[in-house]
Amino acid sequence: MRCVVLVAMLGAVFAAPHVDKPDFGLLTDEEIVYINKVQSSWKAGRNFHPQSARYVKNLMGVDYAANLKYSNEVLPVKTDFHMRVEDLPDQFDAREKWASCPTIKEVRDQGNCGSCWAFGAVEAMSDRICIASGGKVNAHLSAEDMLTCCKSCGNGCNGGFLAGAWSYFDRDGVVTGGQYNSKQGCQPYEIPACDHHVVGKLNPCKGDHATPRCAKKCESSYNNSFSDDKHYGQRSYMVRGETKIMEELYTNGPVEAAFTVYNDFLQYKSGVYKHTTGKALGGHAIKILGYGTENGDKYWLVANSWNPDWGDSGFFKIARGTDECGIEGQITAGMPKV
Repeated sequence: MRCVVLVAMLGAVFAAPHVDKPDFGLLTDEEIVYINKVQSSWKAGRNFHPQSARYVKNLMGVDYAANLKYSNEVLPVKTDFHMRVEDLPDQFDAREKWASCPTIKEVRDQGNCGSCWAFGAVEAMSDRICIASGGKVNAHLSAEDMLTCCKSCGNGCNGGFLAGAWSYFDRDGVVTGGQYNSKQGCQPYEIPACDHHVVGKLNPCKGDHATPRCAKKCESSYNNSFSDDKHYGQRSYMVRGETKIMEELYTNGPVEAAFTVYNDFLQYKSGVYKHTTGKALGGHAIKILGYGTENGDKYWLVANSWNPDWGDSGFFKIARGTDECGIEGQITAGMPKV
């Protein structure tokens, strides 16, 4: 279940500079004890059962350098920002500012497929449609459509490009679609939800799911055609710089980002994550929906796509302003047509 942002042939180059950290092995209780002893900003605990390195690494796989190169070739960097950091609130949570937009509060589940690049994108796109419409349009965009039909995005369940996903939104549009077995929208997600790393309500994830076939049609019970159900973007871009990312979130809503995942992130339970132990495993794409400060530590508020049983009810916080694990290096977003 790799969450890959391609291209692998350029080599696994990660955003953060290499700094040796203590390594207690993969998913060990010794690591949890050490983190909770030396780290004051976040708490660790069991999210995973014991798993093989191969299984865990198949959840990751972001080729940070390749994705950044592709993004720079495809999307412009947004420059029209006007606010100073003093003009922005110290704490911001999109769920509170736009309370009438239900998708902002949602934690989705990508199942046993490396489709995080698609999930982070359609989650932020759905939020931004609602925000731009003043709460009048609530479109739950389909990860299924993005995953299966965007041929310029990458390799489906084997990974994709953030910039490719947002360009697809501008060019081809995305239909609606709920989560697995929801019967919601034109194309609900076809891959079953599963427990990625914890004992939860679902069956455990096993293996890698093949990418479903692109089917440019809606469910038979849905009262709209595939072409008429499309929602479009009109201007996608990248955002760089802490204050500019904050302004983008505060003004236009959630964004998509990619970051490098290390051993210790798998053990995250609460607080503001900072890389403390272990090696780089690969990467992951997610949705950032806010920012703030907790016990003196600045953070980004992030929604994961490993279901609500993972981490802090499916969310996590990660250090802000230091490009922790490369989280600030590939902020991707855009404006929808409403």
